[in-house]
Amino acid sequence: MIDCDTPSFPGWLADLERAANRGDGDAHLQMGRIFLAGRDMPRDLQRSRSHFACAASLGNRAAIAVNRAFVANGTGGTPDWLKAVRLLEEDNGDLDAAEQLSLIAAMHLDDRGHPIAVPIGEVLNYTPHIVSFRNFVTDVEADFLAGRAASRFQPALVVHPVTRLQVPDPIRTSDIAAFPLALEQPAIHAINLRIASASGTNVRAGEPLTILRYRPGQQYRPHLDTLPGERNQRVATMLIYLNDGYGGGETYFPKLDLKVFARKGDALLFVNVRDDGQPEPLTLHEGVRVLAGEKLVASRWIRREPIAL
Repeated sequence: MIDCDTPSFPGWLADLERAANRGDGDAHLQMGRIFLAGRDMPRDLQRSRSHFACAASLGNRAAIAVNRAFVANGTGGTPDWLKAVRLLEEDNGDLDAAEQLSLIAAMHLDDRGHPIAVPIGEVLNYTPHIVSFRNFVTDVEADFLAGRAASRFQPALVVHPVTRLQVPDPIRTSDIAAFPLALEQPAIHAINLRIASASGTNVRAGEPLTILRYRPGQQYRPHLDTLPGERNQRVATMLIYLNDGYGGGETYFPKLDLKVFARKGDALLFVNVRDDGQPEPLTLHEGVRVLAGEKLVASRWIRREPIAL
């Protein structure tokens, strides 16, 4: 157990910690969430991981899922892919664990969860570098990501520069669902490792995998993925197309007159910066308005250096 009986804690938090140390799984779960979010106390991912692990060992279902995500992706400690897989195997009777194990068994991974073979794509444009990958994910993997996102979609929001309130994004009219570290289950982490392999980047440099849903009339207007004034810039973007059966919705680079018609399971990688590290204006792109049906695409924005999520 962790000794958190420290005078720097607020009284209510010290009480919660003592309850956790007495074996209260719900208290461990709450402490894990508090240290993960940095709410009321400084963020401490190592403490967070320890509390989730304790809650998981006491049978807390919510903590079991977070614990195996943290073990797989290395939040608050060293990543341990083989242990993460064992945790899935030990979760007997859980449909989610069984589904992930089935996906992972078909992925051809090494002992760290990395793909044995580096995905190879077709270069569509050399400067800026744009690469298409056919069948980057299987239909089953695409359906898994879409299914995991289905209950979590929310309208895309941005912070208004004057009011500082969250308002609908005027550029991106889609719905979004993200998979931050606590939701990055082993099967999702393996897909993120595949993205890192294909892009030649560090998996820890990727922002959370985000699923975008576009319904008729929705679009992602022309934009750059780089962030103004950001030192740790978004150097690349990977898009994974999760379904077929919609009209419109192509990915279009207007300054290159390049329009990408993707099929379910395909992926598109493009580099957002020039050789000097400055934003590449030629990567201006848009998700063309969807005319019929529903388009689902997974996006991973990749930074120059690892980021603390």
